[in-house]
Amino acid sequence: MPRIAGTDIPDNKPVRISLRYIYGIGPSHSDKILKAADIDGQTRANKLTEDQLAQIANIIDGGYIVEGALRRAIGQNIARLRDIRCYRGDRHRRGLPVHGQRTKTNARTRKGRKKTVAGKKGVKGMK
Repeated sequence: MPRIAGTDIPDNKPVRISLRYIYGIGPSHSDKILKAADIDGQTRANKLTEDQLAQIANIIDGGYIVEGALRRAIGQNIARLRDIRCYRGDRHRRGLPVHGQRTKTNARTRKGRKKTVAGKKGVKGMK
């Protein structure tokens, strides 16, 4: 199993798919990296030579923030928003959706499981 940027990539898949296993590299970045390295995207990762792997690793190290550095940068950005007490920071702090999604329905991924609140059920003396 080849190792690029500190991540094991699957060797039985095309290299353009395998590169996506690296945190911070998606479809378009994967294609740009392979184009810069002049490698066919359909080549299986286990068929790459050591030189090609080194070339891909150099391109990623030189121009992309990936893995731990990217996770750290995202965490720092969120912490900064929390510290300056902006609207987005408050949404992060409360665990609610940040980008304007509705919360009356849906939003269960961010809000967690339903918390049932006891309602008014047949209160006597009310008309």
